[in-house]
This record gives sequence, C-alpha cells and structure tokens, in this order.
Amino acid sequence: MFYLAQVNIGANPGAVLGLFQTIFGLFYFVFLLFKLIRINNRLSNLALILYIVQLILLPLFLVLSGFILVFQGWRLDPLLQFQQIIISILLFYFSLKDILSNQISRN
Repeated sequence: MFYLAQVNIGANPGAVLGLFQTIFGLFYFVFLLFKLIRINNRLSNLALILYIVQLILLPLFLVLSGFILVFQGWRLDPLLQFQQIIISILLFYFSLKDILSNQISRN
C-alpha cells in the first residue's frame, strides 16, 4: 500500500540534472521528428536511417538517464555527480549544435 513512501527526491545537483535531461530529451525528440518530416525527401537512405536511429536512441537515453538521476541522484557521491554533469554538458552541446547547424543550413 505504501510502496512509494520510500522514494526520495531532493533538490540536489543529480536530481536537477535528471529533470533537465528528461525535459531536454522530450524536446529533442519533438524537434527531430518535425525536422525529419520536413527534410525526408532530400536525404539519402543511409542518412535517413541514421537520423531515425538518432531520433529513437538519443531521447530514449536522455529520458532514461534523467529518470534514474531524479530518483537515485541523491545516492551518488560528488565525483559521480560531477561526471554526470560533464557528460550532460557535452551531450547538450552536441545536440544544440545539431539543432542550430540544421537551422542555419536550411536558411
């Protein structure tokens, strides 16, 4: 009856990063889906397959990692939280670079 009574969600850096990863993963999925709908006739078959794999895997990994960090981020020691922050910054940089470079090349 009280199964969720032991869920501990705090406002530590791990949980905040997990929430940000989850929201960004959903945003990236929607953006890439609309982008593929717009440009699917201009892409070769290999490029379309790579974009579809990117559409499936990257948001899935972001959302899954975000949920893990939200619910278990309080258990990470500071070194692992720092490692997650560094990897997330790198992932957000490459994702935003992908979004912006495609918008610039389209215009």
